[in-house]
Amino acid sequence: MHKMNFEESPLQSELRSLTRQFTQKELLPLVEEDENNQRFRPELIRKLGDLGLTGIPLPINYGGAGLGYQEYIIAIEEIAAVNAGYAISVAVTGLTQMILNTFGNEEQKKKYIPPLAKGHAIGAFSLSEANSGSDAASLKTTAQKQGNHYLVNGTKLWTTQGDSADTIILMARTGEAGPRGISAFILEKGISGFQYGKKEKKMGCHTSHTMELIFQNVEVPAENRIGNEGDGLKIAMTALDSGRITIAAAALGISRAALQIAIHHAQQREQFGKPLSEFQGISFMLADMAVLLNAATLLVQKSAWLKDEGKSFTHEAAISKLFATDMAMKVTTDAVQILGGSGYTQDFPLERYMREAKVLQIVEGTNQIQRMIIGRNLTQGPKRKRK
Repeated sequence: MHKMNFEESPLQSELRSLTRQFTQKELLPLVEEDENNQRFRPELIRKLGDLGLTGIPLPINYGGAGLGYQEYIIAIEEIAAVNAGYAISVAVTGLTQMILNTFGNEEQKKKYIPPLAKGHAIGAFSLSEANSGSDAASLKTTAQKQGNHYLVNGTKLWTTQGDSADTIILMARTGEAGPRGISAFILEKGISGFQYGKKEKKMGCHTSHTMELIFQNVEVPAENRIGNEGDGLKIAMTALDSGRITIAAAALGISRAALQIAIHHAQQREQFGKPLSEFQGISFMLADMAVLLNAATLLVQKSAWLKDEGKSFTHEAAISKLFATDMAMKVTTDAVQILGGSGYTQDFPLERYMREAKVLQIVEGTNQIQRMIIGRNLTQGPKRKRK
């Protein structure tokens, strides 16, 4: 067992610097234009992959960097500090890889992980439906076994980057109602009978498209089932545990960027003959924002450390996701307030950060669901160890 270290290692510092250089040079100049035009650029994911940033926690023999979640969250944080949409894109592609690496067989790993880990392919995770969001076990999309394939029918909602994904992890019902009748499948882009539905009109994260996916008699080879029939919900919930750490890391990046803008403005903006930072009301707001950000950082780091150590982290991941995303909502809101009218305009990215922070309270399990998980673990104990 390795002790948790609160100082970044030289490798971690180098990783942060590398990611920051990329986001400042390649991503920042395009952000506002792409947000306004709701444009996602797959080439940016490929460039991140060329730097080894799209498969950080995956094994080297599958094209990953062979590092851990403690390194992974650094990259996610740095990308989110410029644009949360691309941070979510990297995180969801990483979620796809994690599912395959944890639950896939050797053939599936060799075929699908390397392109995802290298940024040459994009991944998606499709679970939610119109009447199946927080209650994931009630999903209706079916996968009926017919010889050497499954016939998939149904509609999925809220699939992040579903229109650009090359590899989609799909949860569908193969058996009885409830959690035991759900299985997981790998779908490839362009398969016959698979169509894109509407693209959601969202309040933020416009570079990250959220799609409706429609399946009409889609033939999925039986070898594309992940694990056994009935394993689907277990696979999904395990994946969401890991995903909550990356969403929390994105919240850190957004909040850090917002706080930096607020501090700079408070130092430069003068009213009544002195900088805003010299007014106690403003300085106390900045202090509270910094306290919340530092507390959230420690929680996220602990969750990543537990995962890297192979320890149970479901409880801590829920706490991290809940606290960090609520923190991001407050920090970005307060940052807008400190800039006043300017903060409400698009002259500064704060209003965008505020809109980006909101979705983090919803995705990978709403914060109300996180409270349910935390409360259940406190009173009943964790049901299983998730790695």
